Amino acid sequence: MDLSHFFQSQFDHHRQTVEATRAAVEEPFTRLVEACLQAIGRGNKIMFFGNGGSASDSQHLATELVVRFKKNRDPMAAMALTTDTSALTAIGNDFGFDDLFVRQLHALGREGDVAIGISTSGNSENVIRALKKAREIGITPAAFGGRDGGRMTDLADPFLVVPAEDTARIQEMHILLGHMLCDVLEQEL
Repeated sequence: MDLSHFFQSQFDHHRQTVEATRAAVEEPFTRLVEACLQAIGRGNKIMFFGNGGSASDSQHLATELVVRFKKNRDPMAAMALTTDTSALTAIGNDFGFDDLFVRQLHALGREGDVAIGISTSGNSENVIRALKKAREIGITPAAFGGRDGGRMTDLADPFLVVPAEDTARIQEMHILLGHMLCDVLEQEL
């Protein structure tokens, strides 16, 4: 393997994904910011959820809002539905993996909250079910996705779709967009 070529090509691919994402998601990003500002301003919360790396991103972003992103300020109501091992294992055991997030969202979510599902493929059944439930009970069903948006396309609104095929590049854009969301919420609130 030519490590120099590999190194350079990874940065080139990342830069191309950044540019494609910049062109694709400005409008839905703006709507997501507005929905989150309204929710937090009304005393509601933001709930993040996803699987694998997206579960980690969910926990990371919720923590940035509850604790701080760049500056000390009042905490914002945010949570990751990926962190309660007792709930996750009980739901998985008693109802099945596909209901991991819908069960928690139904129990903890309230009208006016924002639910942000994260799935690089847009086809994670447990994320899809939670977005459907969010819409049913008056929670904004937002999402970060990738590729062509998958099955979340008709469920999530606003939906930030990273126009890339490579999971790693999609995840890099998700954390960039998530950090941007945390940054603007911290500045505005």
